[in-house]
Amino acid sequence: MLISTKGRYALRIMIDLAENSGDGYVPLKEMAARQDISEKYLESILKVLVQNNLLAGLRGKGGGYRLTKAPQLYTVGSILRLTEGSLAPVTCLERGSQQCARMADCPTLPVWRKLDELVNNYLDSVTLADLMATGGVGNDYVI
Repeated sequence: MLISTKGRYALRIMIDLAENSGDGYVPLKEMAARQDISEKYLESILKVLVQNNLLAGLRGKGGGYRLTKAPQLYTVGSILRLTEGSLAPVTCLERGSQQCARMADCPTLPVWRKLDELVNNYLDSVTLADLMATGGVGNDYVI
């Protein structure tokens, strides 16, 4: 599993909004400058997050973006699954994938299932609140 820039940037933006929004909206330009992400690329990421109700957007003066719920209610897993599509380590475990003809006799399938379970359980246990200000779980995350 390799997390793309889209997934990594989405996490950075969600943390940025959690730390900087207070009760208001944060302008795209400010987030882009703080996170060193191009505004155009950031717009495409924000669009997905707004369409899936993770963020609310407001146009015009005083507009920008804000979280739709408290930081502790967002998990890293839910954000990454939204932006990445799947966190499955192998294609045969992806939701909606065609069933592999060898699945019943595959000696490696238990390894991939356990890895998939571990990754998803871990990422679903980490929230935006965990990653805010202090640098997150163990204070050693890098996105």
